[in-house]
Amino acid sequence: MLSRFVPQILKRHSGRAGLLAGVLAVLGVLLAGCAGTDTATESPAASQKSGPAASAPSWARGMATVPEDRLPAEARRTLALIDKGGPYPYTRDGIVFGNFEGHLPKHQRGYYHEYTVPTPASGGRGARRIVTGDGGEFYYTDDHYNSFRAVLR
Repeated sequence: MLSRFVPQILKRHSGRAGLLAGVLAVLGVLLAGCAGTDTATESPAASQKSGPAASAPSWARGMATVPEDRLPAEARRTLALIDKGGPYPYTRDGIVFGNFEGHLPKHQRGYYHEYTVPTPASGGRGARRIVTGDGGEFYYTDDHYNSFRAVLR
């Protein structure tokens, strides 16, 4: 998408000063495209915590992470329901998650369970889920299992 704007931006700016202005305009487009309101959709590198006090639990090492308080409100409500043991609004909440994509650590079938995170303006269940592991792990996906972030609670 950006590739169709770059030539137009650079074409408008000629000379050394114009080139600098064009490069800055391209950077502005890039940065604007990266901005968002869902704090849990940061890039994996941006969402990684660092430092000894913020180190991730062993099950989350090497994964993108997101602190619970940075999840969307709907995800925090889903976590509260999981903590209470329900009741869940969707009949498929609590079913076994197969991890067929292999994005989570390998475990025997039945280790993971999934829960719907409501998505406003979605016609159905949407793409957001919380996946739990029997070892106390919590994972968040907002792209229907294409990527996960370990939830730090």
